[in-house]
Amino acid sequence: MDTIIFEVGLAILLVATVGLIATKLRFSVIPFYILVGMAVGPHAPHVWIFDFRFIESSEFIDFMGRLGVLFLLFYLGLEFSVGRLMKSGKSIVIGGLFYIIINFLFGLLLGWMMGMPLKETLVIAGIMTSSSTAIVAKVLVDLKRTANRETEIIMGMIMFDDLFIAVHISILSGLVLSGATSFLGVLLTSLSALIFILLFLIVGRRVIKYVDKGLNISSPELFLLVILAALFLIAGFSETFHVAEAIGALMVGLVLAESVHVKRIEQLILPFRDFFGAMFFFSFGLTIAPASLGGAVGMAILAVVLTIIGNLVAGMLAGKIAGISPRASVNIGLTLSSRGEFSIIMANIGKAGGLLPVVQSFAVLYVLLLAILGPLLTKESKRIYNLAVKLFGRGNKTEQPGQ
Repeated sequence: MDTIIFEVGLAILLVATVGLIATKLRFSVIPFYILVGMAVGPHAPHVWIFDFRFIESSEFIDFMGRLGVLFLLFYLGLEFSVGRLMKSGKSIVIGGLFYIIINFLFGLLLGWMMGMPLKETLVIAGIMTSSSTAIVAKVLVDLKRTANRETEIIMGMIMFDDLFIAVHISILSGLVLSGATSFLGVLLTSLSALIFILLFLIVGRRVIKYVDKGLNISSPELFLLVILAALFLIAGFSETFHVAEAIGALMVGLVLAESVHVKRIEQLILPFRDFFGAMFFFSFGLTIAPASLGGAVGMAILAVVLTIIGNLVAGMLAGKIAGISPRASVNIGLTLSSRGEFSIIMANIGKAGGLLPVVQSFAVLYVLLLAILGPLLTKESKRIYNLAVKLFGRGNKTEQPGQ
């Protein structure tokens, strides 16, 4: 019997179950989605009609994961505002720059220490630089910190980081996926990708008023079909210029973010982002054999330590520039420690480019550790700050309420 539909239903049930468990435990759902994917797969049992190996449906689940990446990046583009970023102040821009430089350099250092080739090192550096927008936003809401002064800085720095990651992914796509081997070949490929992105965004901003007229569609069904057609066509066409399909989706979102219809688009796309995004993390877990993770344990733990240290330094610098208290600055650094969706996306680029399997194993452990530790560190930031004051005898005794 053809069991693909049944297997897909079983996969969705597993994802929904662990999602409910994660919600009850007040943890991020991302590590749970990855873990349940790792728990099943080729090594899992086949009990009656319940085939947890997902042999027949693996390709379809993988395709749903690809759609998840598209919707995650598309939605991010819809919420991204370059104008809002520029108005956020120098504390966000300078703090964001320090955040990127510190984490990226730590990633390069780790790759060099582990004797990794250049491509693998650049992927690892990107994995270590990309904070999880989804986890950070959820933690801030859950802890009722959205009104805190440092929260504006946190979200601004994440926006700055997302912008960097978009550029880095486009360069990685040219370097890893194009097959170019010479320095000139890599340079030309990367330049063609960046030129395509810039031209698309410039032209998009100029024609958005005509796009708005074309989107004056009363039928929700036809409106959604037009949006999805634009998303898939442009994301797919982007690969012609060695731009990852995920970045193509991001570009469509960035252009439509200037549209008068942006709120309507967000409302229609949100369920697709949530569903296919969950399947993306599940499908990523399916590709990981738990037995293969052992070789990356030490590397992942070292990366976690470097990330937390680097983020605290960046948070203290951003807080000092903004004139907020040391405790609020610690909140910035610890909150930004969470890793998730974009680290996994970069690991997938490495997989598609045939890079060393240890990169994926590293990404899994690194993301799992920080997706769990990040929210916990954020929640306990007050205790961590007070402990640091006791140990080092420094701190601001006159903290403002809510910080």
